[in-house]
Amino acid sequence: MFCAIELPEELRTSAAAHIATLCKAAPPDARVSWQRAENLHLTVKFLGEIAQNRIAYLSEASSRAAKQSQPFNLTIEGAGSFPPRGLPRVLWLGILDSSDALAQLQKHLEKECSIEGFAREERSFSPHLTIARIRAPQGARSIAASHQAAGFEAIEIPVRELTVMRSELGPGGSRYTAISRHEIGEAASR
Repeated sequence: MFCAIELPEELRTSAAAHIATLCKAAPPDARVSWQRAENLHLTVKFLGEIAQNRIAYLSEASSRAAKQSQPFNLTIEGAGSFPPRGLPRVLWLGILDSSDALAQLQKHLEKECSIEGFAREERSFSPHLTIARIRAPQGARSIAASHQAAGFEAIEIPVRELTVMRSELGPGGSRYTAISRHEIGEAASR
């Protein structure tokens, strides 16, 4: 389970084109899991496996966090990889949160989830869109270099909803299902 911001079609289309270009340029021996456009999302909080009877509590916490926030815009731009030093393992697109609203939403979500008994995230929040996971060292540096050289042209997106998602791993990769959606700033609009 995780809480995320779903992305508009325009951004998914641009990201898919970027991924397709990288796929074509990747060395033949590279082992990379490319994110499918329909699965692209911005994770705000990852919870992992939780008991079925706890999902309603997660949805309630997400609803309260969303109501404490206001709608905002983010800019998706830039391209990089994790870790910052050593062999790249994750390719990402950058998030510009100039209003700090995403960071505030994440803090509200952490607080509300902890009230419901879910563990707080130990690592600092580093928002990004994962577009690929590099599974073997062959070609990792050249793929990451191509990704960073190509960059990603800025796209501004509206953020109006927080979604609780289920991830199920299957033979074709992960499948994501929206469990509940929560309007951001809902309380303020009434």
